[in-house]
Amino acid sequence: MEFAIDVRGLTKSFNHRKVVDDVAIQVRKGEICGFLGPNGSGKTTTIRMLCGLLEPDAGEGTCLGYDIRREARRIKLRVGYMTQRFGLYEDLSIEENLAFIARVYNMPGRKQKVTEALDRLGLVERRKQLAGALSGGWKQRLALAACLLHQPDLLLLDEPTAGVDPKARRDFWQQIHALAAKGLTVLVSTHYMDEAERCHRLAYISYGRLLATGTSEEVIRAAGLNTWEVRGPDLARVLALVNNDDGWMAVQFGNVIHVSSAARKDFPDWLRTQDLKPALWQIEPIATGLEDVFIALTQDARDNFD
Repeated sequence: MEFAIDVRGLTKSFNHRKVVDDVAIQVRKGEICGFLGPNGSGKTTTIRMLCGLLEPDAGEGTCLGYDIRREARRIKLRVGYMTQRFGLYEDLSIEENLAFIARVYNMPGRKQKVTEALDRLGLVERRKQLAGALSGGWKQRLALAACLLHQPDLLLLDEPTAGVDPKARRDFWQQIHALAAKGLTVLVSTHYMDEAERCHRLAYISYGRLLATGTSEEVIRAAGLNTWEVRGPDLARVLALVNNDDGWMAVQFGNVIHVSSAARKDFPDWLRTQDLKPALWQIEPIATGLEDVFIALTQDARDNFD
């Protein structure tokens, strides 16, 4: 089985509105695939269809070799799904939560499995602590331990690092890469560009439609953007001017502006046509980044509320 996830044509509507529209995703075994897109883009709905929690209105394919329509129960037994919000019992301890999950899966040797999970995620010293008293980073560790307890072949992680500190995020990604190196497949949704760059492949969805797939280098190359960095005084003036022209895209990053275009080749020349002197600013061409690409993709996408 080359692909852990191999689906096409996935479509789902709620209240006559398509929230997922003809999405196709392939993820090879042992890969980490970053699933990106703005809020409301359909990421969570897609993940739930992949693991059998939602039945698609249209589409077909397999997850871990099982048909997503006919064999959803089998998929659920082999998948670990970490939801956006902490979903364990806050009035139970770490150890009690894991013991409960072990009973749900009817695992043999449950006590030993829980002990191993506590040790693997560095939770031994906190095993008696109530889940509700944990910080965001420790809740994240507990949720990951619960996902891994039944030794799944695929992890579906829905914005797992939202609201946790940078160190917890870094530790989390080290764990994910270590798991992938042992053959575990991971589909992870995220808003963070630094996390997207840690993934082997990417899939970008906006307003329910899949807009880009591939490695980060392939996605950037396919966008075909020319990008410049602008520094200097009165950046708001440049930003307003550029954003009034559909041929350019401008985004402020702290004290600089990134200006991009797929069709136009020379931003300083364009500034001169606007009766502005490029010499007032430091302008230099730069390599297009993932964030530039994803902002451009989102701006060009059609809202599925229309």
